[in-house]
Amino acid sequence: MSIITISRGSHSGGKAVAEQLGGRLGCPVLSREQVLAQAAKEYGISEKELADSLNLPPPAWRQVLGKRLAYVKCVTAVLLDHARQGKLIYHSNVGHLLLAGIPRVLRVRVIADMEQRIKAAMAQTKMDREETIAYIQRVDRERSKWAKVLYGVDWEDPSQYDVILNLDRISVAGAGEAIVRMSELSDFKPDDASRKVLEDASLACRVWAAMAKNPATRSATLDVKADGGEVVVSGNVGSAKAIELITHTARQVEGVKTLRCDVGMGADWYW
Repeated sequence: MSIITISRGSHSGGKAVAEQLGGRLGCPVLSREQVLAQAAKEYGISEKELADSLNLPPPAWRQVLGKRLAYVKCVTAVLLDHARQGKLIYHSNVGHLLLAGIPRVLRVRVIADMEQRIKAAMAQTKMDREETIAYIQRVDRERSKWAKVLYGVDWEDPSQYDVILNLDRISVAGAGEAIVRMSELSDFKPDDASRKVLEDASLACRVWAAMAKNPATRSATLDVKADGGEVVVSGNVGSAKAIELITHTARQVEGVKTLRCDVGMGADWYW
């Protein structure tokens, strides 16, 4: 089966669809919260900092975009490691963006009427109606800004998805059935080419995440590319010592066969 991402707004029913689908297909179901917890444990970064990197609007991170991107790569590295197992349903608000560029991933968006979202949120949070509406609107705005600042896309744009399912017009079980049928299409079956892209992306993210694990390198504005074990790291840092540390760190990551470090000294660096 293909890897399936279910993108959902807060309290839109995406979690219920993912869990129902997991039971139907007999495959792992992973939530954003689980990925954050695992990334925090593996990379020694607080879960709050990782969550903030995915939630806070751009002004809060404007001076440390490299650091924010490094945190996002930690989360992505964990997600890709699960995806490499070949079976995965991941539900989050922007799961399709974390796996951007990976072929044959089935990208689903689940939406629901605002009134349905309000009722679900009130039942869970115990907030009053006005507080709940303000909360949902704030979260939606922040997630939209996040997608634009890091990926340059509108996460509500229908072209970002393979299918959009409206839970006002289809049941959770019906949505699961529709996704099952789509996952059986040859368009979403992994092949050798898609597996290679996944492996290369996973290695690049693990190198990037290794930088984030070290406070001395996590704020560097870097770019990492991988191709069959050949890794290229580029970007700018503030000192020759930082370049040495980046080179040493990257070489220690499992799967790196050769390394080319094109990192120079420049202004895009925040200690």
